[in-house]
Amino acid sequence: MTLIRDKCEFMVEIFKTNVHDILQAEKIIALLNDHFPAFMINFDLHDCDKILRVKGESIPIDDIVSLVSANGFECSLLN
Repeated sequence: MTLIRDKCEFMVEIFKTNVHDILQAEKIIALLNDHFPAFMINFDLHDCDKILRVKGESIPIDDIVSLVSANGFECSLLN
């Protein structure tokens, strides 16, 4: 998905995870913010797919999946 705002393009990528609680989500958000400070990152833990949403320019999908997976969670791009 591409959003256009003030002549800047932002991508939004949606990932399916097995993150189940807010403490786990906060840990992953902090980790991803350390690596990608320019991205907007959040979870929707009420969704059945425990959605991780990343918004920014040129999102490195493989790096995000690897970082989340390296911390003991499942993560895959949701199609």
